[in-house]
Amino acid sequence: MIIVTGATGQLGRLIVESLLGRVPADQVGVSVRDPRKARAFADRGVRVRQGSFTDPAGLAHAFEGASQVLIVSVDKMGDECVEQHRTAIEGAVASGARRILYTSQMGADASSHFQSCRDHAATEKLLGASGVPWTSLRNGFYAASAALFLGQALESGRIVLPADGPVSWTAHADLADAAATVLADEGRFDGPTPPLTGPQALTFDDIAALATGITGRPVERVTAPDDQFLEQTLGRGVPPEVASHLLGIFAAARAGEFSALDPALATLIGREPATLDAVLRERLSEG
Repeated sequence: MIIVTGATGQLGRLIVESLLGRVPADQVGVSVRDPRKARAFADRGVRVRQGSFTDPAGLAHAFEGASQVLIVSVDKMGDECVEQHRTAIEGAVASGARRILYTSQMGADASSHFQSCRDHAATEKLLGASGVPWTSLRNGFYAASAALFLGQALESGRIVLPADGPVSWTAHADLADAAATVLADEGRFDGPTPPLTGPQALTFDDIAALATGITGRPVERVTAPDDQFLEQTLGRGVPPEVASHLLGIFAAARAGEFSALDPALATLIGREPATLDAVLRERLSEG
């Protein structure tokens, strides 16, 4: 049985949906914190069990009978993040899974400017030491984040953010299809995959131009000094560790950590990945 964690989250849910188009529902299980939110999957024949990365005993039940376990990374940072991933990896090993998969990120490296990439690198190290074959899905930077960073720019006409660099913005749906493809073709990758990226690496100057074209209203890109951005972010009540995390994204982008382009994603999903323009148009139409 293929077990997917975090199946009620944005990426996890899409992965399960895609996986159900590739394997029978009775071969799929999900580990979720609140099984009530996964009722739709249960109704389709998916095994739904409660599991939390802070509860090893619960994970033992959730991972029971696993052939593969896909660990969808948590939305934590630093030691808390890595320790929760450690618990999940240990649970997958104890379940007897033949392979452990993990949603990592392009740029995962212990020396990254971005905390999440350092956390992903630490988790990959744990996977390597687990004694079980593993696959790390090096996902491109989520295109949905670009829409979030636009924030109030569409009202003010100004995107005020620190200096950045090209980023290979990548759609959740494409990454979900890639994960499902890899799960359905067990052993396709050992260790980290190539970067699974969208077709373009764009800066916020480019994003401002896209927003202008989509809305028909001028959107200006304004570069804010790092310290000013940090001060303003803290002033909005954002916790210091989160504000520092956000700033790290721009430092990493300036260092080129998210600029790689690779055909691996297109090959996996059998189509050209969605462009950021397409993702933003869809998001803005929803808004």
